Amino acid sequence: MLTIRPEEPDDAEAIAQVHVHGWQAGYAGIMPEEVLGRLNVSAWAQRRRDLGTADPEHPFTTLLAEAGGSKVVGFASFGPYRVDQDRANLDPTHGELLALYVEPGHWGDGTATALLAAAREGLAARGFPTYRAWVLAENERARRFYARAGLSPDGEWTTYPVPLSGGRPPVRLVELRYAGPLGG
Repeated sequence: MLTIRPEEPDDAEAIAQVHVHGWQAGYAGIMPEEVLGRLNVSAWAQRRRDLGTADPEHPFTTLLAEAGGSKVVGFASFGPYRVDQDRANLDPTHGELLALYVEPGHWGDGTATALLAAAREGLAARGFPTYRAWVLAENERARRFYARAGLSPDGEWTTYPVPLSGGRPPVRLVELRYAGPLGG
């Protein structure tokens, strides 16, 4: 049984674990192995705490998917659209799905679909007529998922800089912006 609920302050570690596992499995072969290998659950959990993502006044909402009553197996974060992906520059006329990650063992079991539906409901309840999501161009699995959900590339793209160690310049991965309607 899957339960969807809002993030609480004590969830930071569980969310970070899903986030790291999602990156390591979902971006294997896309991001450099050295980057995926150095991901740190504790550091990502602390970043969530520092950003105050569980605060009800935070502009972005995170919903969790729990399986078996208590194990966090996925999350979705959403809110107003970030202009140039800047959390300090928000466009209140569009919604954005900032993140959707599921434990790899739960890929294909409906968890991601349930989280996306809940995020869409949350965005629609805030009055957004449309929403957007940034997706790595090489992430074919995610692109297929969003296409099945009714989103499509809108022609906008950017590069996501992935920092490397040893003072080397970052790897720049192309991101495509997907967009779709809410409601109806």
